[in-house]
Amino acid sequence: MDPVTEDRAPEPLTEYAHRLTRRVRAFDRCHPLLWDLHFTGFWVTAALIDYAGDGWRHNAHDLDVPGWLLLVLSLGLSVPLLRRRTHPAAVLAAMVPFALVNAWTGAALQASLLQLVPVYHLALRRPLRNLWWATALVIAPVLVSIARYGEGTWDQQIGSHLMSVTVAVLIGVTVRTRRNYTDALEDRARRLEIERDQQTQLATAAERARIAREMHDIIGHNLSVITGLADGGRYAAGKSPERAAQALDAIATTSRQALTELRRLLDVMREEEQDRASRSPQPGLTDLGTLLDGVRSAGLPVHTTVHGSPTLPPGRQLTVYRVIQEALTNTLKHGGPDATAEIELSYEDKGAVTATITDTGNGSRTEGTARGGTGGRGLPGMRERTALYGGTLEAGPRPHPERGWCVRLHLPEEIPQ
Repeated sequence: MDPVTEDRAPEPLTEYAHRLTRRVRAFDRCHPLLWDLHFTGFWVTAALIDYAGDGWRHNAHDLDVPGWLLLVLSLGLSVPLLRRRTHPAAVLAAMVPFALVNAWTGAALQASLLQLVPVYHLALRRPLRNLWWATALVIAPVLVSIARYGEGTWDQQIGSHLMSVTVAVLIGVTVRTRRNYTDALEDRARRLEIERDQQTQLATAAERARIAREMHDIIGHNLSVITGLADGGRYAAGKSPERAAQALDAIATTSRQALTELRRLLDVMREEEQDRASRSPQPGLTDLGTLLDGVRSAGLPVHTTVHGSPTLPPGRQLTVYRVIQEALTNTLKHGGPDATAEIELSYEDKGAVTATITDTGNGSRTEGTARGGTGGRGLPGMRERTALYGGTLEAGPRPHPERGWCVRLHLPEEIPQ
């Protein structure tokens, strides 16, 4: 098929017809009895016109059929159509006795052809196995007429009626198939819409969790450093104004750094849909020096030991950075004034890395406080980051008699995709 033809917009007349059909179907679903009354009334009127206008005489085998019988037969072959959609089998069964009397008396009313209407609805709404007995019921009056009046050959009479039944069945099956196909498409579209909404909600929740982790890491760490610097500056203000001025300078530097990271995060949040890969606010291993300088200026001595050369992708670098940042932030908060920290980084082949952060704090922390308090986003957030790479994160007090806490991160080798 030509792509141009396939993508071509529908013609205005076709679109109007589709729109009109949808409106009629919607109205019919809301008011089925109204349409049934109109449909039945039309055929009852047509049957009565055929009776009153003597049109039946053109096909009748016996012109002496009583008028009252013709009226009864006309109504009996048309009025049951009112229930054709809900009870097509019962309607056909109710019409058959009138059709048999119509054939036996020789009236040959054209209203007998209305039996094809319930046959159509049987093909449309009921299992197709019902068509065998329905066809037999429709053919039975034809056999009676042939046997009694003998006009025409058997194959001509039965063949023409079988052809009429076949056409009615094919129309019903075609409409049924199209309805089933349309219903399947609507159901699929509805399920896809629900799935799309669910995916959007999941993506929104994941994005919120990521932003919460980043905000915690940025704000929590920098505020802890600023708090430590402010406390030190307050104590030094009376004895050493120069140290107090240095503390204020460090506070200003840390604040500006925090604002810069927040601006980066907010900028990427606005632009990540357009160019997520080209812009990244997350820090990496090259930013560890700045982090450690800020922690040292806040009064926490930190010693670093590195084994091997870092060859980590940005995602793993961010995880290592955030774990170190969280561990040092907790030491600043809970380690006490005489605490020191030591970081040991071991880089292995294929992206494997182990980071051990220990401190010599007073050891008064609990698991809850180490995690940032009840409901905090500290170490639980770090564990979530670590799990993304199949790693492990352990945090707890150092074994007796040593004081302080130990946080150990291990990321295994990257699995080739």
